[in-house]
Amino acid sequence: MNDDTLLQLEQRLIEASLPFAVTTVIRAQPPTSAWVGAQALVEADGALHGWIGGGCSRAIVIQAALEAIRSGQPKLLRISNAPAAPEADVENHAMPCASNGTIELFIQPTLPPPVVLVLGATPTALEACVLAQRMGLSVAAAAKVTVPLAALGLPRVIEGFDDAAFAWLGPQLVLVATQGDGDEEALEAAMRSPAAAVLLVASQRKADKLREAMRARGIAPERLAALHAPAGPCIHARTPQEIALGAVAGLVMLRRLLEQERAAEVSGAGTAGKLPVVRPCESMASVDPMPVRYVNPVCGMEIDIASAKYVVDYGGQRLYFCCDGCKVEFEREPGKYLAIARQRETT
Repeated sequence: MNDDTLLQLEQRLIEASLPFAVTTVIRAQPPTSAWVGAQALVEADGALHGWIGGGCSRAIVIQAALEAIRSGQPKLLRISNAPAAPEADVENHAMPCASNGTIELFIQPTLPPPVVLVLGATPTALEACVLAQRMGLSVAAAAKVTVPLAALGLPRVIEGFDDAAFAWLGPQLVLVATQGDGDEEALEAAMRSPAAAVLLVASQRKADKLREAMRARGIAPERLAALHAPAGPCIHARTPQEIALGAVAGLVMLRRLLEQERAAEVSGAGTAGKLPVVRPCESMASVDPMPVRYVNPVCGMEIDIASAKYVVDYGGQRLYFCCDGCKVEFEREPGKYLAIARQRETT
């Protein structure tokens, strides 16, 4: 298979939202049939297309590529019997061929973007659909009236808030931006969906009332833990466009947290064989260590302690919050949120 055919296969898999990994030989020492720059593509079912050496290394490369697909993290792989100093970011394997030789490969997985379901046809919902697509998310939408969504060119638009349709779609994240137009119905459908997290565009007071409404509708407390409200970080938004921006920032944050959790599960919380995670863009210009982070006990958002503006000293400890709303909520029920913080520390 030549390079043009590999590229065409990559494009077809991307269009079909199917995961795969591309492996590239970055070093080869004879005797080996591989050469620097040789490439192969491994699909999620283990099918290998291309060439990265003979049968001796094929099984090792396929297994490593499948692990990279499951974790979503790239790998550096070395297959050799020659002695070498261990490197934290290189996964080493013995060369099974009697002829020995050495090959080193870089494995880059490509995963389909998570499906985000936006509920509502409000100006905030429409803007969130546009921004989320620009962030590389796969966006679907649902609303009682879908006409306003038609101009967005979304691949999937659902009329109404149907539990079965949401289950079939299988969104990883849901953003509820109904803002007064069927809030309880939309939120209940979102909470009954398989989404890992549900973000709600609402004030803190309204969010608390809707939580109580969900309890009354039979949503279990452990499922309510997946509800993030208000949606996204506090950016003091006022306009629908600004509110959508904050909500989509929350979607991006949760997407990356889910990716980190998946990588940790696959690797057993280890880092061997994985390249370092790229730093967030706001710290790319600095080579200083990553700032110490703290999990807000009210909304679960990570806080940079060095720049935190909302701080409370309570019971001999210091707590940090992302916005004044979370700070006020903590001060209203400190015992409740201290218990949440202690539980996080022990898990």
